[in-house]
Amino acid sequence: MGNEMVIKQIRKEIIKDIKGINEPFEIIGRIKPSLVNGEWSVSEELFDESYLHSYPDDDVDYKEYTDNPDQTVFMAYVDGEFAGRIIVRKDWNKFLFVEDISVLKDFRGRGAGTALVNKAIEWAKNEGMKGLALETQDNNLLACRFYLKCGFVLGAVNSMLYKNLDKPFCDCVALYWYLIF
Repeated sequence: MGNEMVIKQIRKEIIKDIKGINEPFEIIGRIKPSLVNGEWSVSEELFDESYLHSYPDDDVDYKEYTDNPDQTVFMAYVDGEFAGRIIVRKDWNKFLFVEDISVLKDFRGRGAGTALVNKAIEWAKNEGMKGLALETQDNNLLACRFYLKCGFVLGAVNSMLYKNLDKPFCDCVALYWYLIF
């Protein structure tokens, strides 16, 4: 494999390519946020044993994202195979909000996630947005590491967002990450 990466903006004829997006991912620990003098910092707590977790299947009507000036989906292809996607929408505060980003297990660690984030940055800048924003759970340590690597900073914590949900979500803290241009 040559690892040729192509990013395409969603069109009706390629929606069918999106498949298997909620594959299990490994939970190895959690981010421990700390607020000191108005600045967030993070440390890590590694779990003694890791476990696999997956989200429920998407209930996304991808047709709503085609030809829409306020929201879109970018799809990554590696060597012609669908590898992942990022769903974004313009938010009221001039941030492009990442609703979801997911890379299929066989393509993780090969640059698809970074390419998708870079494409979202490019689109956001072209649309006059001032940065990217997203939310993830504190126990999705691998995703948090990825966001930090991409230049995101922690901007807010919500300890109540998941409290009314079943396990494992009710044990999570929502982390809000920002990448300001």
